[in-house]
Amino acid sequence: MKKLTKQPDELRPEYDLSKLKAPVRDKYHRRAVAGTNLVLIDPNVHKVFPKPQGRE
Repeated sequence: MKKLTKQPDELRPEYDLSKLKAPVRDKYHRRAVAGTNLVLIDPNVHKVFPKPQGRE
């Protein structure tokens, strides 16, 4: 396994990390799933109906 080497800090000086807040876990989760429906279809069905409108 390779040893990790410390890379030089390439962050620009105008970015002050001390002013950043701690990340919040699942901050947008409720908003993201509120109007989302996930439907998994069989690949054979997708071949027959490749577009959401179906056949016309």
